[in-house]
Amino acid sequence: QVQLVESGGGQVQAGGSLRLSCAASGTFFAVNHMGWYRQAPGKERELVAVITSAGTTNYADSVKGRFTISRDSATVNLQMNSMKFEDTAVYYCNVGIRRRWGGTIFDYWGQGTQVTVSS
Repeated sequence: QVQLVESGGGQVQAGGSLRLSCAASGTFFAVNHMGWYRQAPGKERELVAVITSAGTTNYADSVKGRFTISRDSATVNLQMNSMKFEDTAVYYCNVGIRRRWGGTIFDYWGQGTQVTVSS
C-alpha cells in the first residue's frame, strides 16, 4: 500500500553535508509521522529524527543542532550538516500511516541508503 523511495546517500568528509530525501506514495488515509533511523554494522537501528503530521520534531541527542528534518507533502527530508565519522550508517526512511480514521498506525520502511563519513 505504501512505497518509500530514498535518495541522497553517499560519501562525505567530516564536517561536510548531505541531504536525504524520502518520497512516500500509495493509498492511505493519513500520515501520522515520517522520520529517519540509522543502523551501523553490528548495532541496533536507532532513531535519528522524526516529524509528525502536526509538525513537531524529535531528534537523537547525537544529532541535535546538526541535523534538520522537514516535510513537504509526502516527502521527508533530512539535512545533515557538520557530519561526523560516527554518523556513518545505513539510513532508513520510516513512515507511519493510518488506513482509516481512528485506525491503527502502520509503519513502513525504506530499503536503506548508505551514508559514509570520512574522518
